[in-house]
Amino acid sequence: MANHNNRHIADSELIAFLPMVYLAWADGELSSDEIQAICSKLAAARGPEADCKSRLGSWLDPEQPPTATELQTLLATIRRHAAGLAPAEKISLSRLGIGLARLKGSVLSAAEEAALEEIETAIGISGDEATRLLLVPLRPSEESVEYAADFEIATMTRLLDGEHAAVRARVREILTRPEFAYEYDLNRAAYREKTLRLCRLLAAEGIGALSFPKTQGGSDDMSAFVAAFETLAFGDLSLVIKFGVQFGLFGGSILELGSEDHHAKYLARVGSLDLPGCFAMTETGHGSNVYDVETVAHYDRATDEFVIHTPHDGARKDYIGNAALHGQMATVFAQLSIGEAAHGVHAFLVPIRHPNGGTADGIKIEDCGEKMGLNGIDNGRIWFDHVRIPRTNLLDRFAQVDSEGTYTSAILSPSKRFFTMLGTLVGGRVSVALAALSAGKSALAIAVRYGAGRRQFGPVGERERVILDYRTHQLRLMPRLATTYALDFALKHLALAYTAATEENRREVEGLAAGLKAFATWHATDTIQTCREACGGQGYLAENRFAALKADTDIFTTFEGDNTVLMQLLAKGLLTGYKRQFSEMNWLGMVRHFAEGAAARVAEQNPVITRKTDTDHLLDREFHFGALEWRQDHLMSTLARRLKSRLDRGLDSFEALIEVQDHALALAQAHTEFIILEQFSAAIETCEDPAVVTVLTQLCDLYALHRIHLDRGWFLEQGYLESNKSKAIRKLINRLCAEVREQAIPLVDAFGIPEACLGAPIARPSYLSVLNS
Repeated sequence: MANHNNRHIADSELIAFLPMVYLAWADGELSSDEIQAICSKLAAARGPEADCKSRLGSWLDPEQPPTATELQTLLATIRRHAAGLAPAEKISLSRLGIGLARLKGSVLSAAEEAALEEIETAIGISGDEATRLLLVPLRPSEESVEYAADFEIATMTRLLDGEHAAVRARVREILTRPEFAYEYDLNRAAYREKTLRLCRLLAAEGIGALSFPKTQGGSDDMSAFVAAFETLAFGDLSLVIKFGVQFGLFGGSILELGSEDHHAKYLARVGSLDLPGCFAMTETGHGSNVYDVETVAHYDRATDEFVIHTPHDGARKDYIGNAALHGQMATVFAQLSIGEAAHGVHAFLVPIRHPNGGTADGIKIEDCGEKMGLNGIDNGRIWFDHVRIPRTNLLDRFAQVDSEGTYTSAILSPSKRFFTMLGTLVGGRVSVALAALSAGKSALAIAVRYGAGRRQFGPVGERERVILDYRTHQLRLMPRLATTYALDFALKHLALAYTAATEENRREVEGLAAGLKAFATWHATDTIQTCREACGGQGYLAENRFAALKADTDIFTTFEGDNTVLMQLLAKGLLTGYKRQFSEMNWLGMVRHFAEGAAARVAEQNPVITRKTDTDHLLDREFHFGALEWRQDHLMSTLARRLKSRLDRGLDSFEALIEVQDHALALAQAHTEFIILEQFSAAIETCEDPAVVTVLTQLCDLYALHRIHLDRGWFLEQGYLESNKSKAIRKLINRLCAEVREQAIPLVDAFGIPEACLGAPIARPSYLSVLNS
């Protein structure tokens, strides 16, 4: 073992070199090159008679490195002597060494001082940071950080709550009651029963019946129901989905597809949860393709009944919420047939279970079992074995069958009738999108609070930095926070459009719901995962909620419509509108349209525009709109041309669309992103509070530039951007993230999530003070 005794340490000729020797060993092992550098510089300063080995001894012996105790002794000696030096003598290791030598009565020559500086540089430990590492024993104690809002948080919350602030406040109050507290150790059976019990409490408060007629115990207010559903999603998502199945899907199907007689007979019982029900559409063999479900409903004129039957296992109703345990009746979608005539898919009310829990005659039910998430929901599979129901159990708002078996409908087109009947799905998609938004808000609130309080690393001798101050952390969270705000206003617009939909714009609303549901649920999945990672190991603990948020929302991307299928549905709708636009034009109108489009393309691709990088231009809303709209229109026209070329070659329209599915999805994504920007911008224009407008404008800028940046490859390929402009956008995004970060805590607080619902201990200031202590 090396013999580094106190005489060597105190040697006046040696002490000048010891600070850098200590740091070199403390930072790792000295390499032979570093030892050679030290010795050569020492020899150059002191002359050939200087013996590196005799002067620095075994401090430079890599075969016998100093022990940890010896290094601590050396460090203590350096710090003790350095206490008598002036600050100017501590700005570098070489200055420190010179000062230590002076204190020991030794004056170094100019050559020796230069040698010290060269050694410092040669072994890579120069600068005042190195002296702070050596001389500062501990970091200062942490202080709590207060984040002042530049806007009134309550004003922002009122803006987000919209016209149904009172309903939202009521739901928030209910969710803070002790019986709604999270429990993480429930088995599946107990979790299901708790979910049913809480759903009954919501029913007793009248929340479930908000959309039902006043004559049936409701408020006749669909928009209030949607607002309540969105707010409930701040809490346990199993409860939210059971609530949605019972009141939104089962009750909604009776409300939207049934007659006044059905309303009078069933809705009050549904709203009070006296009649638990299911929405039985999905089949094992047919998920998104409802048009081809295989469950049959044949009319038996002799008994005035419909006979519901599952022809084979692939036609069983699958993944049906409330089916495994609690449901007593199901809205069943089946192919209606009368004699030899087939009339397509219709909805029927079918009893599946007696009030005592036993299954009804001809019904077979199987529990789907444990799932990735939402295990408070009793999903099940249902088979029907020639189950007879009264003819009046046909939900006959849009089509009727009389006792003679005569089929009538005011909607002559079978296709239009089918899509009108499926209007109940639009409400489900709106609700799921809003629930996803709330889940994403919860994740962001937890991660932002944690990031603003959790400290890691920092300059030597200074407090550790909160992790939200790191650019990488800001780039993870701030664009997602901006997108969440943007989505909030877009989904509020969707909810309003849905509740006010007319026959004339119903298809447009369905397309909007398809695109926003897909975007919102993909956004939630991405945001929750990113927030989990941003919280490190703490985010992996069940009590901090990411486990449940991830597991429970994962299915959101595929239920109420698989997202990829929904985006194709939106693209088809856009193409239909595009085709209709031209079918209504005369020859001159078409020429003018393409001329205007060409002129716009030339203007947008003007080199001055494509290269323009000044901040005023990049923050100009016209630039944001122009870029996203140009992308949407370009994708639309090129998709139409690609389809036409395939149809001209004789390809079937179905096969033609398959060949360009990737293009169709890109169009749907581009259109949805443009709509979100449009609605966010419109909301800002209606806001009257200047401080709120300022922060929302920052968020809108970040949303728009982030979407352009994410698709920069496409914009560069098309020549819409040049590389210098793309780089300028990236730099501006960094700046905006830093600006939004300053208001991140107030922005997530404005979501209005009750602390009891947020739940996660890592989001509490008291927890972070312990974590950082």
